[in-house]
Amino acid sequence: MRLDLYVIKDGKRLRCGYTTGSCAAAASKAAVLMLERGQIPRFVEIDTPAGIRLKLEIMDPKLEENKASCCVIKDGGDDPDVTDGMKIYAQVERREDKKISIDGGIGIGRITRKGLFGEVGEAAINPVPKRMIEEEIRKVSPKGYNVLIYAPEGVEISKKTYNEKIGIKGGISIIGTKGIVYPMSKEAMLKTIYMEVDAIEDSYGKDEIVLVPGNYGEKLAKSLELKGGIVKVSNFIGESLLYIYKKGFKSMTLLGHIGKFAKLSIGIFNTHSSISDARMEAFVYYLALKGVAQPFLQRIRKCLTAEEGLKLCIEEGYGDIVRDMEKGAEERIRRYLKDEAYPVRVLIYSMERGVFMG
Repeated sequence: MRLDLYVIKDGKRLRCGYTTGSCAAAASKAAVLMLERGQIPRFVEIDTPAGIRLKLEIMDPKLEENKASCCVIKDGGDDPDVTDGMKIYAQVERREDKKISIDGGIGIGRITRKGLFGEVGEAAINPVPKRMIEEEIRKVSPKGYNVLIYAPEGVEISKKTYNEKIGIKGGISIIGTKGIVYPMSKEAMLKTIYMEVDAIEDSYGKDEIVLVPGNYGEKLAKSLELKGGIVKVSNFIGESLLYIYKKGFKSMTLLGHIGKFAKLSIGIFNTHSSISDARMEAFVYYLALKGVAQPFLQRIRKCLTAEEGLKLCIEEGYGDIVRDMEKGAEERIRRYLKDEAYPVRVLIYSMERGVFMG
């Protein structure tokens, strides 16, 4: 059933969903109910770590003599989640003892590097979903079961996730620390960024790392053959800088569009438009430092986009403002990290003019 729970983000009312972990727990509970009672439930209810009780619909049930299986369809709510609508299956089979053993089948990734939430070779099923599965099964039966979680679409869907980059291959992860998907969760995004950084450390070491806001920046960074692994940090520049610095990386390169990095150049470390819109103020600041006269500053102040402002600056002979912003951003970053000697390089690009390599 659709979850009737909403949050307000950026003034919008967004519906919450439930995690792959909740789906796996519900499907496991339903399969045990089928096996032990010979009945096929239409719905099952489970508890989540968030304190919210879910009533989830059971699909594709199959009951055999010593095992049962079924699935729950993942609902990501209004979160832009590639696993939304996936079928998460659980198959349970009786054991001779009273232990519950949980593993992943087709479509569930396998851990390929140390430092994640399990051992190398294990299925990518996080500890909280494992605990949820065990707790929900124990509400039904004290017996032992082999539980197999699988997702037929998982291999293909995983190609749209960060799993390969963080050391999970062959499928999706069964995740969720709260059991509930909160749309566009900052916590979830930061966790993904940190895991990418950890994976870069394993693959490239700690000499150099490249930070970009998104896909276009990543593509440019690759074309420039910048040294070090590339991590997409979205708007969370400040949190990412601190995490990378505390991990002990020896140097950083940041590559970003002038619309975002104009803000960074005046010390704004979360560049989301809902938090800060000081692009033209940044232009005015750096032009004023050059002694540019008021009439031109007023023209810049009225520009609607950073691209427009940059074009006007170039036309009037102030194209070197980009390098001023880059240097300013580097200084702000060092100040932010409280390390005036830290090797950091900032590169700004324009959609019209490409990367300014000054």
